[in-house]
Amino acid sequence: MTLATLIDGKSIAADLSRRTAAAAEDLRKSLGRAPGLAAIFVGGDPASALYVRNKDRAAAAAGLLPSTRHLPADIAENDLLAEIERLNRDEGTDGILVQLPLPPHIDRETVINAIDPEKDVDGLHPLNVGRLWSGQKGLVPATPQGCLRLLRAVHDDLSGLEAVVLGRSNLVGKPAAALLLAADCTVTTAHSKSEGAKEICRRADILVVAVGRPRLVGADWIKPGASVIDVGINRIVSPEGQRQILGDVDHSPARAVAGAITPVPGGVGPMTIACLIANTIIAACRRSGLPDPRF
Repeated sequence: MTLATLIDGKSIAADLSRRTAAAAEDLRKSLGRAPGLAAIFVGGDPASALYVRNKDRAAAAAGLLPSTRHLPADIAENDLLAEIERLNRDEGTDGILVQLPLPPHIDRETVINAIDPEKDVDGLHPLNVGRLWSGQKGLVPATPQGCLRLLRAVHDDLSGLEAVVLGRSNLVGKPAAALLLAADCTVTTAHSKSEGAKEICRRADILVVAVGRPRLVGADWIKPGASVIDVGINRIVSPEGQRQILGDVDHSPARAVAGAITPVPGGVGPMTIACLIANTIIAACRRSGLPDPRF
């Protein structure tokens, strides 16, 4: 039995990181300073804390100037907005991200809308969302951007392929669909209210799964030879008490059917931070009137 090709997100992310580090050095010489990436972390969610630490390490390794502002979980919304406005005005800050999720008393949309869209390296501001869907130059969310880079590692040309995105979140599902459409795929979005989701997915030459349910997608959801991008990162404890990280795809059976598939961990995850660093370099170049770097 031939198993699907594993799409190695670690090596693809490492290659992108080398190129972003070179671009950051060129930018430092041009600007006389390192590009700045600022994160705001409210509360103490453990998964978010790990992501922020990894982001800071990756940013420093790429030659950026990272900073993280840790704020208490009970911070008033107006105080958080004031911190964002300070970073909006700071000329040394090229990229801003507010780590999600936020405490329930803070309105997520109000916070996202407060970020300067030219510094919105998460690509969630409505202006960047509109730019993405209308084909204009904006900042694109890092995870779906990473998904496209992984697909291009196994497909020379995506045009004409049938793509299904399972999931419709603002962070992954919707922007992934927009990027695939821009790459000339025929795109369907399936979700929890879709009738016959399994049959819809089985049509796909490219299947992107981002629903947050461990092992939801089995081998019988996958078209033989399809490329499968598993965005899910589900932290569970097995009946034996072992901690595991599982994707949204039941990996071993799926690998026996797919043509190419991402592992979890080691697939999409490493690409998210690498693409976030790339977004910061792009934002710094645009704010300085320099051409976009080629990554």
